[in-house]
Amino acid sequence: MLQKANAFMKQANLIDGAWVDADSGATIDVINPANGQKLGTVPKSGKAETARAIDAAHKAFQTFRKTTANERSKMLRKLHDVIMDNQLALAELLTLEQGKSMAESKGEIAFSAAYVLWFAEEARRTYGDVVPSPWADRRVIVTREPVGPIAAITPWNFPSSMLARKIGPAIAAGCTSVVKPASQTPYSGLAWGALAEEAGIPKGVINVVTGSASEIGDELCYNPLIKKITFTGSTEVGKMLMEKAAKTVKKVSMELGGNAPFLVFDDADIDRAVEGAIAAKYRNSGQTCVCTNRFFVQAGVHDEFVEKLAKASNNLKVGPGTEDGVQQGPLIDEKAVEKVEEFIADATANGGKVVTGGHRHALGGSFFEPTVISGATPKMKFMKEEIFGPLAPVFRFEKEEEAVALANDTEFGLACYFYTSDLGRAFRVMEGLKYGMVGVNEGIITTPEAPFGGVKESGLGREGGHQGIEDYLDTKYVCIGGLGL
Repeated sequence: MLQKANAFMKQANLIDGAWVDADSGATIDVINPANGQKLGTVPKSGKAETARAIDAAHKAFQTFRKTTANERSKMLRKLHDVIMDNQLALAELLTLEQGKSMAESKGEIAFSAAYVLWFAEEARRTYGDVVPSPWADRRVIVTREPVGPIAAITPWNFPSSMLARKIGPAIAAGCTSVVKPASQTPYSGLAWGALAEEAGIPKGVINVVTGSASEIGDELCYNPLIKKITFTGSTEVGKMLMEKAAKTVKKVSMELGGNAPFLVFDDADIDRAVEGAIAAKYRNSGQTCVCTNRFFVQAGVHDEFVEKLAKASNNLKVGPGTEDGVQQGPLIDEKAVEKVEEFIADATANGGKVVTGGHRHALGGSFFEPTVISGATPKMKFMKEEIFGPLAPVFRFEKEEEAVALANDTEFGLACYFYTSDLGRAFRVMEGLKYGMVGVNEGIITTPEAPFGGVKESGLGREGGHQGIEDYLDTKYVCIGGLGL
């Protein structure tokens, strides 16, 4: 497998079209979470390398901004084709460094390509306006222009598709970029540099730097040549980046933490709800910002749902993502396992019951059993904190209003899900839930055509949809006078 992945396994920074090491020669080891073995190294870069990458992006922007929307659309279409032509190799690389199953990795690579294709089309639709003028001898025009070089900081759980949602609109708008991928999964980020080269995207348009999160992040935030920061990650880090970016009044878009509720009402199709629950909870071993964090199930169907959810959870095939048929791979590292164990210990100490799972998997390492806990209460830690693991706590509720109130009882507001067959209830609950994304009778709802993002402390800005390019554009008003009309 590694032989195919090696084609895109770059172990150097990409700055101004050149693959270079860190100035100090220092490196970071990249570990396969499925077996603990070292895959390779990447540069441990800092402020100096980041500054050069920013300079390269700034230089490239001077010419790239002048390309036509049609030219950029063609670049992105070519990039889409290159991604899909190498889907298997990219998926193998992703599985090796992140741990998710090959089926999920191939899906993520295809999803990345879909976002690129979407923004290839949106590149030609960044319309302005001709506004009816209040003056007879003047004309009023509104145009949209690229903001300038942007910085993209991405997490380890979706190291390819998170970049697609940032690089795609950046190129579509005419922006250049400096990318900082997560140190646990840097190869999928560096692969974007190789893909860009193969697609013929000019040097300096995409720069990728690996290394110290604090040093790289500070330079991206404080350097005035960067005009926008786009970040996917924790709310805690997002707040720090926003504060630092304020020093130079940069645009920011933030896709931050979640605490997704999953509501099941008495009138729901329970089998469909369980199917959606498995998808919404255990995708990527529960390590996604839109994974269900809390299940609220109405009393009339509570026991049936718990029984069926536990059975379906127990039937999931756990193993290395490279093996055929595996549905759940390892957690990213030991720290992630310990966090899940803390949640389980807290829940059981406060009256929760482990229905299935609850332990480290027999495979060892960072593998963990898919786990269902019944008897969950608002006093337990996962009511407020994001789990990020294969743990499904189930709360019982009596009335619709109670469920909506419990679902909203969090500072987060990214994604939520609910199941009902009552049309009136569907609209009441949909409108009552304070979240940026709502799935009604569906557990997987993300698509390039729709805006992805949250409210409250889950962030600001949107990725995907026609809204996804807006934060990469400035609006300019032009008043043309002296026309002598």
